Amino acid sequence: MFYYLFEYLEKQFDLPGAGLFQYISFRAGAAIILSLIISMVFGNRIIRSLKKLQVGETVRELGLEGQKEKEGTPTMGGLIIIMAALIPCLLFAKVNDIYIIVMIVTTLWMAGIGFADDYIKVFKKNKDGLKGKFKVYGQVLLGVFVAAVMLFHTDIVVRVPLAQAQEMGLEIVRTAEVEVPRINQAASIKQMAYVKGTLTNIPFVKQNTFDYGSILSFLGDNYRSFAWILFFPLVIFIITAVSNACNLTDGLDGLATGVSAIIIATLAIFAYVSGNAIISDYLNILFLPNSSELVIFAAAFLGGCIGFLWYNSYPAKVFMGDTGSLTIGAVVATMALLLRKEWLIPLLCGIYVIENLSVILQVSYFKYTRKKYGEGRRIFKMSPIHHHYQKLGMHESKIAVRFWIVGIMLAVMTVISLKVS
Repeated sequence: MFYYLFEYLEKQFDLPGAGLFQYISFRAGAAIILSLIISMVFGNRIIRSLKKLQVGETVRELGLEGQKEKEGTPTMGGLIIIMAALIPCLLFAKVNDIYIIVMIVTTLWMAGIGFADDYIKVFKKNKDGLKGKFKVYGQVLLGVFVAAVMLFHTDIVVRVPLAQAQEMGLEIVRTAEVEVPRINQAASIKQMAYVKGTLTNIPFVKQNTFDYGSILSFLGDNYRSFAWILFFPLVIFIITAVSNACNLTDGLDGLATGVSAIIIATLAIFAYVSGNAIISDYLNILFLPNSSELVIFAAAFLGGCIGFLWYNSYPAKVFMGDTGSLTIGAVVATMALLLRKEWLIPLLCGIYVIENLSVILQVSYFKYTRKKYGEGRRIFKMSPIHHHYQKLGMHESKIAVRFWIVGIMLAVMTVISLKVS
């Protein structure tokens, strides 16, 4: 909203400093500062309100050190992150930008599902919360929405050289002669095409532009009209998997919050380079017009996570609950998809992946050995894997910090991958 206000003031009254709001860097900086202020100032008030409402965590006896002390700690604290992220986003981003609209819808939709789950657990005293199938239905509907917008909304396009678009047989929305600036080189005039479809970037390969629709080329000349058959399930799977994986990661004070902050900061870098014609050309990645507004959203969400970490670090004064964890996972997945960087999710979200895999391996091996030997055996002392380290006697604050360090290493490797092609 401030963007439009100061744009008007600059045009009408030539107000000094109003032009700052035209810069992504300024608005992103303002968004993260405001987000931090909101989360840290209002965080305590929200925590006190949750305590008054007796919105306390119910802890199952798992034989973990310090576990019972967490009984009664307020949950549903994800509301702090969501409020701290959305308010700066609405103030500093272009709210009519389709990328921002998709991220706001994603946040509110998954927050609603997570809130319903927490509400049932806390107020209805049902430890199982919202039935799993309803969570999955919600994630599927979100996946359908995101995929449909990416495929059919006219403002979500990819700019590629016209010759490449014609060679690949892509759906061209419009063409234009564009002056393409280059780093340390003179600008050149190129015929560019703005295309729709299922293009993405695959890391670590030279020819890194891939079209999912090409998998169906055996269907004949009209095969691209069937690309949605592949794209919709892919988007649904990614959003569901990452959202649930983040939920599994949220098991220690500060663990999911810190890891997610690192991931979102990396996605902010991706949004900046993907929305910049010069840098995207230099890095040989897809240029996504208007996607740079996602920097504002990522900055606001990052500020919300860091501000929440103030209260969620050991010993936690509040837990995010499913209100926060399901939402953060869906936000990460949706932003990666919008930026055409979904192939980097296994690397960037490596902590999520390891946590998820530890549960899958533990359950699968237990069932296999019970069937084969008559008794179930375990790979880990407990899953998800952060509880395995707790069982080994490691303090949860040390586990969280070490997972953050691994998360930072994975994030650096992910950023480096942009040029390894």
